[in-house]
Amino acid sequence: MFKLSEIKELIKLLDQTSSVHELEIESEGMKLAIRKPDRPEADGTAIQATPYAYPFTPAPQPQSPQHVAPPVVSEVPAAPQQQAPSAEGALHKIVSPMVGTFYSAASPETPSFVNVGDRVHEKSTVCIIEAMKLMNELEAEVKGEIVSVLAENGQLVEYGQPLFLVRAE
Repeated sequence: MFKLSEIKELIKLLDQTSSVHELEIESEGMKLAIRKPDRPEADGTAIQATPYAYPFTPAPQPQSPQHVAPPVVSEVPAAPQQQAPSAEGALHKIVSPMVGTFYSAASPETPSFVNVGDRVHEKSTVCIIEAMKLMNELEAEVKGEIVSVLAENGQLVEYGQPLFLVRAE
């Protein structure tokens, strides 16, 4: 099974090379495909923030490549996030890196990872996204204060859907 941290590392490695534009991996009946968009680079430098498609398909399905057009966001490749100005400073959106079920806590008996007003740092776990029976912890990736929680526990979320607003420091 694929972990979010492993997918992030693969995307970073793909970004660092100019000779490889597509990567497909099959493991335990699951298939992961990561592709760079077909776009010539004018100055020959590496692509900095590129939206990627993360098609997860069971192995028995047809082997034709899938092209999923992600929403336009301006974030780091692994966890698309976006910053927008506000009256009180920059609010940073933490968005879902995949389609899945949003969980605010590790189990129903434990408290939420974060609540409005909580301070977070780059490695703070803010929620879990369950996708195909895999629990993927989502990190804040920014230092600041949680201003708003935009998803409810148990809610289905889409790729690129805003989950939290953080007042970045």
